[in-house]
Amino acid sequence: MFEAKVTIQLKKGISDPEGVNTLKAIHLLGFPKVKNAKTIRTFDLTIDGTDKNQVKKDVEQICQRLLTNPVIHNYEITIKEK
Repeated sequence: MFEAKVTIQLKKGISDPEGVNTLKAIHLLGFPKVKNAKTIRTFDLTIDGTDKNQVKKDVEQICQRLLTNPVIHNYEITIKEK
């Protein structure tokens, strides 16, 4: 059994309206020293299997087919044995 963590963020140059709105709200709350806020999504997956390489390939396919848009997202996969 493996635990996979997938961290997804927007590529450089892609607008992040949620991050911009969060930064505005932070400033309205009285924290003007905060200079940037960006949105990052994380998925934690528990996967049954015995071969770490196969699990990583499966998670890669999940990312490419469902979790990300390769045009606008970068992602990182971390696999740990459970």
